[in-house]
Amino acid sequence: MIKTFGQAYRFVLKNKVCTVFGSKGSPYASLWDNTDLPEQKPEGGGWSPKVKAVWDWKTRIPQTYPDEVFYGKVPGGDAVLMEMQHFREQHYPAAFQPVEELPPLAQEVYDLIRLEPGFTGPLRKRAIAQLGCTKSQFDTALKKLQVSLNIVRSNDPKLKNDFWLPMREVHLDIVERDGD
Repeated sequence: MIKTFGQAYRFVLKNKVCTVFGSKGSPYASLWDNTDLPEQKPEGGGWSPKVKAVWDWKTRIPQTYPDEVFYGKVPGGDAVLMEMQHFREQHYPAAFQPVEELPPLAQEVYDLIRLEPGFTGPLRKRAIAQLGCTKSQFDTALKKLQVSLNIVRSNDPKLKNDFWLPMREVHLDIVERDGD
């Protein structure tokens, strides 16, 4: 069972793909289900040690090891950590979908990110104002862009919140190899 950052990192590498918080019916192991830390919230409130650890690991592992671990979403929308060689050789070629094949709102959100990468909150506000979508519609479009591998979260350790970039700005070698 996982109790430390190092164990979580090795768990990702060993399993090739793991969900962050688990999902019924998922074929992947999950960090959550394999973490042995208390789930009870502290008396003063806040997150349990288990939630804090798993949330930290899902961000810090790809920031610490960007050439070894990819963070993204798989079909169905589950957040995953993926060993980079598996991502490059198997997942990306199988899961990439050109932005032109996505629904119109996802294409428009992609254009907003392509022209001005940004944090989720401000990006959502821009999309609602400029594109006339709802929060739910924006969130669905953002998820489609992640699952289709058109956008990716920045691994910059200075950024504490999700900052979205076009995939090609982070993984140009993979995008060009597979003919985007």
